[in-house]
Amino acid sequence: MKTPFARRSASACCALILVGLMSACATRDKTAPPAPAPTEMRDRMTASDEPDAVKRGRARMDLAAAYFGRGQMTTALDQIKQSIAADPTSSEAFNLRGMIYSNLNDPVLAEESFRRALQIDPRDADTMQNLAWLILCQQKRYAEADAMFERALAVPNYPNAPRTLLTQGVCRAFAGRLSDAAVTLGRSYELEPANPGTAVNLSEVLYRLGEYERARFYIRRVNSQPDVSSAQTLWLAARIEHRLGNRQGVEEFGTQLRNRFPDSREASSYQRGAFDE
Repeated sequence: MKTPFARRSASACCALILVGLMSACATRDKTAPPAPAPTEMRDRMTASDEPDAVKRGRARMDLAAAYFGRGQMTTALDQIKQSIAADPTSSEAFNLRGMIYSNLNDPVLAEESFRRALQIDPRDADTMQNLAWLILCQQKRYAEADAMFERALAVPNYPNAPRTLLTQGVCRAFAGRLSDAAVTLGRSYELEPANPGTAVNLSEVLYRLGEYERARFYIRRVNSQPDVSSAQTLWLAARIEHRLGNRQGVEEFGTQLRNRFPDSREASSYQRGAFDE
């Protein structure tokens, strides 16, 4: 399992993007009528009351999301363009367009898309999260990214706070703010202790801060799950045990590393004894 802090890999970023996608594409009732006058009774707006343009836009957006999920970015982009042409008032569509452009390595158009989504819906915390992580943090615009993360977290009843705290913590670590990163990742872990990505990143930050016992606690929880542990998590555990002077622990995780991931870079580092690389 690759993690966003320990390695800025494409797969790590995609994992986060897909989380954002699932929440960002949730439907919202954006066409609710104004409050009725005291003497007037009005029915609730339902799908059958929606304008045809809105229905067409949502259908195209659903197709774009499906293609995005399969990694077919060019086709996804074509579908989201048609969605926006049908309904240019959908913040969800512009948010998805931003994620598609980000995957196509076009940060200029991605940022423009995210900011357009926020013009339509200034309280769209999912778009704030994506803008902060995919654009501002990756471009090392750390102060802007941190402010955008905070803006997302301030939205009342925001359901994806654990994810945003995770990416904010990772971004703070990128910026060299390790103590702040540890606090932020700790908050994410408290809200979502079953997320292995949070535990790995928190352990990595604590390791870099020299808090080896605490780092050991979090990484051991990850490595106790064979379907979650990876060459990266086993190597981190071995390095922590090395710092604690626990030779038996080093050998335990090193053996797992050699047996399960013999061709990995981490196994090569273990063989050379390169614990401080």
